[in-house]
Amino acid sequence: MALNQLLITLINSVLGTGKKTARGNMAYHCPYCNHHKPKLEINFTENKEGVNPWHCWVCDKKGKSIIPLLFQSKASPEKISEAKSLVNTTSSFSYKDKSTTLLKLPSEYKRFTHSYNDSIIAKHALAYLKKRNINIQDITKYDIGYCEDGLYANMIIIPTYDKDGKLNYFVARSFEKDVFVKYRNPQASRNIIPNEHLINWDIPVVLCEGLFDAMAIKRNAIPLLGKNIQSNLMKKLVTSKVEKIYIALDKDAIKQALRFCEILMAEGKEVYFVDMQDKDPSEMGFKNFTKLIQKTFPLTYFSLMEYKLSSL
Repeated sequence: MALNQLLITLINSVLGTGKKTARGNMAYHCPYCNHHKPKLEINFTENKEGVNPWHCWVCDKKGKSIIPLLFQSKASPEKISEAKSLVNTTSSFSYKDKSTTLLKLPSEYKRFTHSYNDSIIAKHALAYLKKRNINIQDITKYDIGYCEDGLYANMIIIPTYDKDGKLNYFVARSFEKDVFVKYRNPQASRNIIPNEHLINWDIPVVLCEGLFDAMAIKRNAIPLLGKNIQSNLMKKLVTSKVEKIYIALDKDAIKQALRFCEILMAEGKEVYFVDMQDKDPSEMGFKNFTKLIQKTFPLTYFSLMEYKLSSL
């Protein structure tokens, strides 16, 4: 099959002129380990999927997309944009930007910051948040409110917003004891990036399950609103400048977590599997979760296999 000569020329301008290998690939100096010999091999064969597998034989970094290499090499935005035009950067992930029905917060939604929070119901709601270690700064940051009546009566309302500050989802959680329905969420797509307006894509991110987990983690945490990484979020993770990704799902989602680890590692990301044991981040709290994450090391394909075998 033909080689993508335009992409080769572009990569040569960033990594230096490559050397052809016996396998028909091109070899370069690795931007991850900076080994003195050109041990990074890239396959430039043209294909419909836009995949260009690469692998460093020294540090064992590997991936399918060329874009993480450019970010690691500190390539200019113009070079990265040009590379994206030469390959299919969505890789194996389908990305559909479907038009959705305009989502609105419940008409009964009230913010705690308003004057009418002196009601008995508001006080019960605040007491519930306090038990979950949610403080006034969190309430303000995440625009948390509550409903006194209607479909979401006696429920905490936690909205999430897109990068432009537009509502893209909300979670409703009862603050009453021993209720049959703890959560009542809107009939809206979860194929979004929750709290994107708060995410810094230039630094490490933490993936967790719920909004309460994200609030407990505090730093650059993205709630999945479940146990799966939706396609829009996956695309953003793969194509963004984020190099380090921490995956902190509950113990019952270990197989899904390891599958996502493998996918993101194949895209050239440095992935950390946070072994949550029997507690989620909201139960652990900020200090304990921070201690755990500081003891977590980046996955290798060998350690990934060990985790997979132990989860069988």
